[in-house]
Amino acid sequence: MIEKLKEITGLKIYEASLSEADGISYFLGRRGMEKLVGCVGKSCLPNVEKVGELEDKCVCLGPTDHANALAIRTALSWTAPKCLGLAISAGLGDRLGLATPGHLHAIKQQGQGVMPILAQQSIREMTRTKRTADEVMDCATWGVLQEGYRNGFGSDADHLQQLEDIDVTVAAGFTMFTIDPGMHVNDDADDMDSAALTENFNKLDFDALAITPGELKMMYSAKPFDLEGGGQIEFDEQTLLRAAVKYGNAIAHTVRMFRHLQEIAKGEFELEVSVDETESPTSPAEHYFFSSELKRLGVKWVSMAPRLIGRFEKGVDYIGDLDEFRASFAQHVAVMRTLGPYKMSIHSGSDKFSIYPIVAKLTGGLMHLKTAGTSYLEALRAISKIEPGLFREILDFARGRYETDRATYHVSADVSKVPSSENLSDDELPKLLDDFDAREVLHVTFGSVLTEENGGKFRNRLYAALIQDEDTHYATIASHLGRHVKPMSGTSVINCC
Repeated sequence: MIEKLKEITGLKIYEASLSEADGISYFLGRRGMEKLVGCVGKSCLPNVEKVGELEDKCVCLGPTDHANALAIRTALSWTAPKCLGLAISAGLGDRLGLATPGHLHAIKQQGQGVMPILAQQSIREMTRTKRTADEVMDCATWGVLQEGYRNGFGSDADHLQQLEDIDVTVAAGFTMFTIDPGMHVNDDADDMDSAALTENFNKLDFDALAITPGELKMMYSAKPFDLEGGGQIEFDEQTLLRAAVKYGNAIAHTVRMFRHLQEIAKGEFELEVSVDETESPTSPAEHYFFSSELKRLGVKWVSMAPRLIGRFEKGVDYIGDLDEFRASFAQHVAVMRTLGPYKMSIHSGSDKFSIYPIVAKLTGGLMHLKTAGTSYLEALRAISKIEPGLFREILDFARGRYETDRATYHVSADVSKVPSSENLSDDELPKLLDDFDAREVLHVTFGSVLTEENGGKFRNRLYAALIQDEDTHYATIASHLGRHVKPMSGTSVINCC
């Protein structure tokens, strides 16, 4: 059938995409820079036109648009996201909407047993890249169809902060929702004296927390809490007040978001709770308080991302003492197992190669790794090979934008250490993507590169180059993301039920 379809349509057919359901065959193909979806059968996709016949059946082609993506997700259920539960998982963010095939190559080559989350983008990233939630979901669908990937995948509406964020992403069909109550975390609590802690504690919204101040104190001060595997969490008055002041309002906000999600969700969904983008680390006692309160208030979640010790900067390895990280993380895992189980979620997880084995071993597979910007960086590495001149322009533009664009990120790159393009040979350009300072400078300027702030002079050219040589793009993505998922591969979930 493949050869006949090529003759009829004039397309390069992605052979893995050919699929059949209810007597209709579906496929994806490419003509030049354009990808088209096709169907063979009496009843076809909503936005297609007949281009020929095959064995007395209509052969139709149409665009990879939203209407056709919805129809494909209905006809081929494996092209739609699903809930992943406690399965070990990796969020593989795709800011360009082109990386899904490369992500799946990484999973198939080095990530056996790891469930991919392919449609993953935060509202902040969507705003900066001028994409919609529907577009993020549809790009994942077309990538899954192209690869014929039938093992299941998830979708993550990342870092949601407002109720309306939930409305938009529920409508787009997302299955996991990451609640980010970071704006409601009081980082100043770490440095407050007793009087300030007491004053701020008494100002908490105890109606939203459905408890009185006295009841809360009694609940946590009565006795130590035993942890699974040994150890205890004990709350003296200062520890409790600090935990409540720091996270009380964040807990109340998470509860509001969860209940709104319950009201409008169209089917099963999963919740992740994230407080990683805050200034001060989450202590094991604060992790216990946060999880215990969510549980008391009826919130159900599949993964949690505390603010762990050390520095989790964008697109570079973990910065900190690995022995200290291991000891601290083991305590967080003990809290997770006691109050869960749920998965420990590692945010800003791109390129944290030194801690992946530690996390995988201590969690026994109860982990979720979240990456995003590293796939964009690897797309730039591919560009440096495909079209060096374009990469040089993006590099010099990023050097000029870095000090402005770094404002909303935890990064420490020194732009003066990033060479201008005129000082680099073509052979040196891909290696720049291995440099700490260059990776962060290129990472945080992605929004400016992809939007009209630069007159739109990069976006179309970047997309054209990656689509024209998609094999180089996919191979570059797979090689790098494979290093992320390989330490997770084969890790089994233990003591989870």
